[in-house]
Amino acid sequence: MYFVSLFFLLSACQVNNTLLPSIAPAPAPIPIALPAPVDNPVSYAEEIRPILEKKCVTCHSCYDAPCQLNLEGTEGLLRGAFRESIYGGPRTEAMQPTRLGVDEQTISGWRERGFYSVLQAGNERSEALISGMISLAKQFPFPPNSKLPDSIELGINRKNQCVSSEKFADYAHERPLSGMPFAVTGLSDQEYSLLAGWVKQGAVIPDEPIMLTSDEKKVIKEWEAFFNQDGNRHKLVARWLFEHLFVASLYFPELEGELRFFEILRSSTPSDADIEPIATVSPNDDPVVPFFYRLRPITGSIAHKRRIPYPLHQKKQQRINALFFNKPWPMGNLPGYSYTERANPFVTFADIPAHARYQFMLDDAEYFVRTFIHGPVCRGQIATDVIRDHFWALFQDPESDLFVTDASYQREAIPLLAMPGQNDDLLAMGENWLRYLKRHNDYQALRQNQYVSQQPQGASLAHIWDGSGKNKNALLTIFRHHNSASVVGGLVGDIPQTLWLMDYPLLERTYYELVVNFDVFGNVAHQLLTRLYFDLIRNGSEHNFMRLMPAGQRETILHDWYQDLGKLKFGIVYEKIDDESPSAEIFTTENPKQELAHRILSRFQSVNAVPSDPLNRCQNANCNRPDEPRWVQSADAALSTLVARPAARLSGIKQLPEVTFIRVTNEKDERTVYTLLRDRAHSNVAFILGEESRYQPDKDQLTIYPGITGSYPNFIFDVPVAQVGEFVTLLGNAGKMEHFEHIVETWGVRRTHPQFWEILHDFTAWQSERQPLMAGIFDINRYENF
Repeated sequence: MYFVSLFFLLSACQVNNTLLPSIAPAPAPIPIALPAPVDNPVSYAEEIRPILEKKCVTCHSCYDAPCQLNLEGTEGLLRGAFRESIYGGPRTEAMQPTRLGVDEQTISGWRERGFYSVLQAGNERSEALISGMISLAKQFPFPPNSKLPDSIELGINRKNQCVSSEKFADYAHERPLSGMPFAVTGLSDQEYSLLAGWVKQGAVIPDEPIMLTSDEKKVIKEWEAFFNQDGNRHKLVARWLFEHLFVASLYFPELEGELRFFEILRSSTPSDADIEPIATVSPNDDPVVPFFYRLRPITGSIAHKRRIPYPLHQKKQQRINALFFNKPWPMGNLPGYSYTERANPFVTFADIPAHARYQFMLDDAEYFVRTFIHGPVCRGQIATDVIRDHFWALFQDPESDLFVTDASYQREAIPLLAMPGQNDDLLAMGENWLRYLKRHNDYQALRQNQYVSQQPQGASLAHIWDGSGKNKNALLTIFRHHNSASVVGGLVGDIPQTLWLMDYPLLERTYYELVVNFDVFGNVAHQLLTRLYFDLIRNGSEHNFMRLMPAGQRETILHDWYQDLGKLKFGIVYEKIDDESPSAEIFTTENPKQELAHRILSRFQSVNAVPSDPLNRCQNANCNRPDEPRWVQSADAALSTLVARPAARLSGIKQLPEVTFIRVTNEKDERTVYTLLRDRAHSNVAFILGEESRYQPDKDQLTIYPGITGSYPNFIFDVPVAQVGEFVTLLGNAGKMEHFEHIVETWGVRRTHPQFWEILHDFTAWQSERQPLMAGIFDINRYENF
């Protein structure tokens, strides 16, 4: 009964923005005249593609493209739209996968699946859908930098109207302010004339085959040979590597010239032949037929939200050989793709030494954390409800991880590490959950006993991986942005309320549960079990960190992390904390967590990508970055006054959204950028529903990140450096909405701002200049209407 109720609650949460109170109809807007379509031939590559990339991909990309109209590349444009969105709410049955370049290879195949053209009219009485949509927006523009009418529904939960060209006339009559680009500054006259002329000329998209350089062909051949070596050991390791790299944007840093990204997939054809993808839902599903690992160029625009770069170079190949093949290890038969082998990678890859697997993941820990923090699973409030808005992540040293060092314990633990989600039977969901919950808690009890027995002095900072003194993947910071999340290198921000300490079983299970085995097309049983189990993983990471706290105080600290109803889950859902065995750390203050955090900052300074963070952890009067120009230092110092103060003492926090981009410019038109992050406080994060009842708004704080984090800006401020002090003062005291609206009027970049697109894409340009591997087009589906 609990799970049935939860299903209906999930349904309500998914569609709560589509049920609106009745509103008196507004007067019909008066259309303006449209610019004439151009008559001269229009080039798709040189004239149309740049328009789509600038003003369309910001919404129409990745899995959450409205109506599945993915405009990142030509294949998605030609495929068109679909009546059902991937994130359309809970499903009782899994939907058929619709991945570009994988699930169908022809436009006719997509038509058979129900996708319809946006470039061609459906009949003689209609026009192409794209023409109708851009004409509608052009005829009914919004006043410059105005707030949008309340009747326009925004946000990721808005109900998309996936109409075909035949029904567009009715859509336009009912929704005259819902043309494309949607609810934002529209196309210029020139852009409109080019697009309209191109469609009128037949919307021709010439076939432009990808031309690889000779160096690219050579390095691809070398890596494909490496992944496809004979011998059971090589095949098993290659399978493990594939399952850990299939979401990566692979690149070759040793090659000169334009940066290009690739993906690894399974193909029924060998190297030198055309790639024919094997379309399994998950990378660990049975391929059925013989296959080869292949590298394929990633085409089209680069969306920031799906940019997860990973390098392939000679040092990486040498590292793989050193970790996996330098020492012989016993090898049995190759595993299959059964239920057990998909649900438990510790069974599947038991022959590969755990030290090799764990160290490979630690080498690029930020990549692996980004795959599940930045990936499809972290979309929507329910998906992120079980993590804090700001926390630090540390990793257990392989030499101190008993799963790595103790073969007997490892054998005992492996059967308990299976994860739910493979069985998506809705009626069996409750039974499945209880079975996996018992295994998890049996494992937690086993682990606790083993560590008490084998580390009688307790846990210490010596047990934390220090990146061998040079690898800055050792320390990470994770931010939750209400319905999305991001990760950055280093320990950023003020000391957070909670910290995670992940060992190999925690890191690997998180990756498999949220990336490998997560099916974005899956039904409610699959997705709910996935998120419930992630709640256990988070709790396990917190438990692991608690071993560093002094005996007798752990339960008190946990009660601060799990206030109110959160406490009830201990002993029922969560394993009870061990509050008796000692910690090897010695404490001298009454706040051991704060004391230990400062000790971590000091001990691991050499591998902390943000070793001092003067904006958020200012220790003196100079709250700025000393290596920046003076005008940037002045902006740093002003903005730093906003942080580490709860909303009860900084009323403007309550007006801000989760992710605010700030551009600061000087009189020479030089600019620097910041991300202003609102860290919402909660009594606990032990439940995937009911966040509002656990929300503690007076305890919210801000973190200033110098640079860019987050793929979904909620708002932008554009502030001259001479006015930053005034901006900060007014923002800090904006206790009422009218005060905040004055700030928006003065420095805000509303969706209707005349320079909205130029300013938005300047953030991408700024990041491209400094972090080209991370830069991409930002998603504005969450951009607020202030």
